[in-house]
Amino acid sequence: MSSFSNLQREKLSEKLASKTFDLLVIGGGITGAGIALDAASRGLKVALVEQNDFASGTSSKSTKLIHGGLRYLKQFDFWLVKEVGSERAILHKLAPHLVVPDKMILPIIENGTYGSWLTSIGLKIYDILANVEGDDKRLMLDKETTLLKEPLLPEDILEGAGFYAEYRTDDARLTIEVLKTAEHHGALVLNYAELKSLHYSNHLVNGAMVYDHVLHKEIPVKASYVVNATGPWVDDVREHMDPASKRSKRLQLTKGVHLVFPYKKLPVKQSVYFDVPDGRMIFAIPRGQITYVGTTDTKFEKEPETVKVELVDALYLIHAVNNMFPDIELTQDDIISSWAGLRPLIYEEGKSAGELSRKDEIFESASGLISIAGGKLTGYRKMSERIVDLVVKRASKDRKLSFKTVQTENIPLTEKPFKNYEAVKNYIKNILPEWQAFGFSKTSVESLVHRYGRATDHILKKFRELPQEAAGLRLAKAELWYGIHFEMILKPLDFFERRTGRLYFDPFELDQLKDPIIKEFARYFNWDKETFDKEKKRLEKAFKEITEFE
Repeated sequence: MSSFSNLQREKLSEKLASKTFDLLVIGGGITGAGIALDAASRGLKVALVEQNDFASGTSSKSTKLIHGGLRYLKQFDFWLVKEVGSERAILHKLAPHLVVPDKMILPIIENGTYGSWLTSIGLKIYDILANVEGDDKRLMLDKETTLLKEPLLPEDILEGAGFYAEYRTDDARLTIEVLKTAEHHGALVLNYAELKSLHYSNHLVNGAMVYDHVLHKEIPVKASYVVNATGPWVDDVREHMDPASKRSKRLQLTKGVHLVFPYKKLPVKQSVYFDVPDGRMIFAIPRGQITYVGTTDTKFEKEPETVKVELVDALYLIHAVNNMFPDIELTQDDIISSWAGLRPLIYEEGKSAGELSRKDEIFESASGLISIAGGKLTGYRKMSERIVDLVVKRASKDRKLSFKTVQTENIPLTEKPFKNYEAVKNYIKNILPEWQAFGFSKTSVESLVHRYGRATDHILKKFRELPQEAAGLRLAKAELWYGIHFEMILKPLDFFERRTGRLYFDPFELDQLKDPIIKEFARYFNWDKETFDKEKKRLEKAFKEITEFE
């Protein structure tokens, strides 16, 4: 088990400053992470820097599905459906603990978006394009069978349903696992390291100046090629740091909002993909003790770092849920958490947010800077492949270097990989008795394994070693130990939001965990009182923002 930790920050910064890299990746979301892994696994010397924490932007704010893009059939975007459908199967193979099968109901209602015939044909085409096999193939359900599977649906206007397969994930954890795998293949990866400027020689980009927010110093980074994978900030980098960039195309940011409710308030028996009166489609996805719903799709014209859930977003989603599940009667007071994220899509004149293509696009500057935007979580591996193919082609032409072809289809994204999902279930079955003896439910153990895979063994070992106290706090401390030593956690929100998902999926314990976990951070990183107070206020603000909207 290799160490991937900010406890070695001085050493990492020294390496970043002293080496010359083949490729510098700017941005630590899923796209940047995928590029780093693809390039490192082909033999390139790779560095990746992220201005905040990994996955702190778009890559922790999605619907958290690895899905085949059913909605894109409406736009006749068959290529995208085919590509992401195929990628879905590959990701399930590479990380079966993290990309988990999840059956989805698509209700057919009177005057709805999808009629019975269109749903049947659409799901059939979806199965073919996405290479869906076996039990995952679509079924068409009559009204009675649909109500047995989901009694909350409106009986008076329900006609039946399509029943098909999707895969759920934790987007932030997927990003972390890809980065850890990239580091295992030799990439140097650093969070809280902000791009300040690009460096040039003869008008060609050959590195960057990066500011280390932990050591409070600037680091010059030398690299033959630089990729701008900063998501919503792609245009900022192109416009303000690369004079040679031509803005023939630009980004259109769109905002997606999700709300989280206690499962008892929205007790759907399984995931539902349903109509909204304005013609959009919304997911309701049960996950342990909660059910979350989303997403909105509205144009966003402000600075990316200001994105947040607003009251109008929350009311829109609440109305959508109450319209489809009339017996539920959710209110704003039922919201226990929320998140808002941005999609960096390519601007198209006259198109609404929902009509914009989810295809990725690569921008090449005369300076040599390569930028990538658009795309979907599910398609990150193919996006990365296209970028690294371009870099390898340049290296062959410019420097007469040769590298391996793409390797990532066969690189597992976990320590001691599982053979398949059946092996994941067997692992859970084997470790369950000991966890239950400590007072944990089967659902809690399943969530732990879906986060960490076999690395759960390390957390259990640490849990045993810790002094006896409340089991939930003891587990959180064991996870924090693992995250600090092996997942580059530096700040409390890294832990609560992106490494464990507690902020969204298990918000019930936040008040009990907040103070003791901050004290653990202070102990690990030797915080002074000023830092302790600052981080505590930052965490309290985040806890407040997930339920209070303007």
